[in-house]
Amino acid sequence: MTSEQIRPATAADVPAVKAVTDAAFTPYIERIGVVPVPMEADHAANVAAGKVYVTGRPVTGLVVVQAYPDHLYLDTVAVHPDAQGQGVGGRLLRFVETHARALGLPEVRLFTNALMWENQKIYPRYGYELVERRVSGPYDRLHYRKRLG
Repeated sequence: MTSEQIRPATAADVPAVKAVTDAAFTPYIERIGVVPVPMEADHAANVAAGKVYVTGRPVTGLVVVQAYPDHLYLDTVAVHPDAQGQGVGGRLLRFVETHARALGLPEVRLFTNALMWENQKIYPRYGYELVERRVSGPYDRLHYRKRLG
């Protein structure tokens, strides 16, 4: 699993992007009381815009990113439950940092739902610092950033 490449998603990957995203986020619906935003994304549009990168054959993990003038926004990290615990998420996070550096961006930003407490352990392990907590409608979000050296 660790040697698999991370590549831009293609139109042919859209069903897999949806399937992996749904599989990764469905367990959170009951906990947070709403459908997680990544499950409602327009996956085809994100792929067409070059925002989605995937790994695995079949696809086991993905990231959705958006470049801004001062940072790379990490919109989604999703790993299929069958591939969790195998280092896929860590490889994807390292890829995002490498991608940001290649774009000349000084930091990566992201947010996660406060009730997705697993993420509160993962992101700091990869050097992300908690910046703020913000409630937006039904979503209680923790905002993180990682400054790249």
